[in-house]
Amino acid sequence: MPALGPVFHILGLILLALGVAMTVPAGLDLALGDPNWPQVLEAAIETSLAGALLALASRVEKQRPFDLRQAYLLTAGIWVVVPFFAALPFLYGRPDASLTDAYFEAVSGITTTGYTVFTGLDNLPRSVVLWRGMLNWMGGLGIAFVAMIFLPVMRVGGMRFFQTEGFDTLGKVLPRARDIARELLRVYMLLTALCAVIYMMLGMPALDALVHAMATIATGGFGTTDASFSGWSNGAQYAGAIFMLASALPFIRYVQLLRGTPLAILRDPQVAAFLRWFGWVFASVSAWRLLHDTAPAEQILRETLFNYASIMTGTGFFSANVESWGTFPLAAAFCAGMIGGCTGSSSGALSVFRWQALAAAIVTAVRRLHAPHRVILPRYAGKILDSDTLDPLMFYFTGYILTLGVLSVGVSMTGIDMQSALFAVWAAVGNIGFGFGPMVARTGTMVDFNDTAIWLLTLAMLLGRLGLLAILVVFLPRFWRS
Repeated sequence: MPALGPVFHILGLILLALGVAMTVPAGLDLALGDPNWPQVLEAAIETSLAGALLALASRVEKQRPFDLRQAYLLTAGIWVVVPFFAALPFLYGRPDASLTDAYFEAVSGITTTGYTVFTGLDNLPRSVVLWRGMLNWMGGLGIAFVAMIFLPVMRVGGMRFFQTEGFDTLGKVLPRARDIARELLRVYMLLTALCAVIYMMLGMPALDALVHAMATIATGGFGTTDASFSGWSNGAQYAGAIFMLASALPFIRYVQLLRGTPLAILRDPQVAAFLRWFGWVFASVSAWRLLHDTAPAEQILRETLFNYASIMTGTGFFSANVESWGTFPLAAAFCAGMIGGCTGSSSGALSVFRWQALAAAIVTAVRRLHAPHRVILPRYAGKILDSDTLDPLMFYFTGYILTLGVLSVGVSMTGIDMQSALFAVWAAVGNIGFGFGPMVARTGTMVDFNDTAIWLLTLAMLLGRLGLLAILVVFLPRFWRS
């Protein structure tokens, strides 16, 4: 059985930090004279005390490096346990949500999915609006840490490939985890600050600009109004599209950019493929709309750019009703959402790297059929894709499709129509947060979904964010055996 003390200790420290972070929205309400601040402060105190007690009770004098099972437990624990405490501000004060809705909202924020069950955001306390943005921001940062530090070691979804020095991830991962975390935090904060300043210059009030910047860089999609981005200026929508696309690129490339190696981001095959594939989607849907839509050309191009950047990066912002554009744009949205952004970013879905690696494996298999006596190995960026990389990747693709199908049927069995169920699970597993279907059309939220469907979608968000294996493996009996 894995030693649980180190896992509980770090989880306690994370909860302590989460509780301290809650004092920021509590202070905002206090400064604005909103009577909601005592409830948020109560949540902050309870979370801080729980974290401090857990950290003290599990403290050990000599910390040892995490083994594989402890890495699985910590990763799963962070995304399953932390949202319970992150949901407390939604439970204690306005909007006075149920446990189901509050936990769903917290999971959606921390996994950067962007689904919401809250309506009337314009009238909610500013602490709630800020806390949702902070959950997005902290979740996106945590995802970047996990993608660069834990998932390669855990061999989840082909991520072992990114543990090698040949991919320039600042050297061997675990011995330099602290250095990687520090550099990623620096880049993350710089991008957020730049995005917030530009949003303010384009007409957003300071708090709206900050919340939208946090959600944009995290590709999280939590906004400050029910209208998402449709109420902001054209310039803000163009800026949002650019920053969403930038946030779907590997953050490690920005670290290298700041370190004086700007060509690394241009030579990354992921980056080139992501931008090229997005260009194809944008061009094809724009051409479709220009032929079938009577709106001005600039509006068509802007709406297509923004909404498909949001879908492909898994952000979840919207500025128009994409579903009303026709069947081809809807099919293109589904495909773009399945692709996702780059590995090593906060973006979700299958990711560009996995699609490229799968294509390389398929091409190699076909070539072997034509020349069975030749030794042909799949390669990516000049490096051989070995079985330790491809086997988890194949499991991930299979598990992803099966999860999408099984949960779609499960959600539909709760009374949700099949179209809404399919797209809801598609957006939850891919952490996309962009809603389609009759059940979403009325409000643009998940408020009309029943509690059973909400819990299934919560599970889908967690499975999608943690690469399926990181959650499922802890339920195997042999995982707990010595």
